[in-house]
Amino acid sequence: MSENNRVVSAQDRKILHELQQNARLSNAELAERVGMSPSACWNHTRQLENDGYIQGYVALINQQKMGLPDTVMIEVTLNAHEEGTLARFGEELAALPEVLEAHLVSGEYDYLIKVAVDGTAGYERFLREKLYKISGIRHSRSHFTLRCMKSVPSVQV
Repeated sequence: MSENNRVVSAQDRKILHELQQNARLSNAELAERVGMSPSACWNHTRQLENDGYIQGYVALINQQKMGLPDTVMIEVTLNAHEEGTLARFGEELAALPEVLEAHLVSGEYDYLIKVAVDGTAGYERFLREKLYKISGIRHSRSHFTLRCMKSVPSVQV
């Protein structure tokens, strides 16, 4: 994929918006919704993919139905901040299936991590058996979410 930073046209924005609503639309359905011919719509969509505006297509899984009804936000501070330490910690976090998101952040702590767990017992298991096995953690602080007020899979267009 190229690192093209071209200006996204109004037509491209319509395509992106429709795909955000339903990525399973056929090209013919998408073309009809955005007012383009199927071949032009296909070309625009492929160009958006090639330019990196569309990173992929995914299925959004219901966390509760998967037996992981609780979301915890964890603030983590590391002992050291060398590039290798940060990279290793990030790689190990990414390998944990409970981790939904992990962000290296500025401020009081180093990482903000979003995890899906099955209650406090599931969270304790995650901490003891997985997170705290990653070396280099100096401090962590956790927040159970009570309710999600807004969740979007990507930037809205």
